[in-house]
Amino acid sequence: MSDKDRICEFECNIDDMTGEELAYAAEILMREGARDVTLRPMGMKKGRPATLLTVMVADDDDEKEKMLTLLFKYTTTLGVREIISERYILEREEKTIETPYGKVRCKIAKGYGARKAKIEYDDLAKIADARRISIAAARELVQPYVSKYVNGGELHYT
Repeated sequence: MSDKDRICEFECNIDDMTGEELAYAAEILMREGARDVTLRPMGMKKGRPATLLTVMVADDDDEKEKMLTLLFKYTTTLGVREIISERYILEREEKTIETPYGKVRCKIAKGYGARKAKIEYDDLAKIADARRISIAAARELVQPYVSKYVNGGELHYT
């Protein structure tokens, strides 16, 4: 089975910050607990290029207040839109799996007839660096061990 939860998205249109400034703001928001931050290019009035900044946070008053404070502090926005929605989510768990190539952390998700595993990028990169191979080749090396460990049917790797 899976779960359903309520989520809050804050959005604002920004047309007067550099890419570096936006990236820094997004980094701060993620570090401080945002569930996700996205930056999308868009056009505004008079043909001005801009960015739509979206921050996903828990639908919790304390978390929302914290993220709003950070948005106003680290961006030039003068206003933030709030969108509350429900989302369907898969059950998730994190495991560390021993392989002959080293330990790999893996996120496992299941529900709605789906079963997925995602190996942590940093662990794949460490294996790839040590063997001087691509990330894809490193993933191919460890996938059989992840499948064996999870052992609950065929997994879709992302």
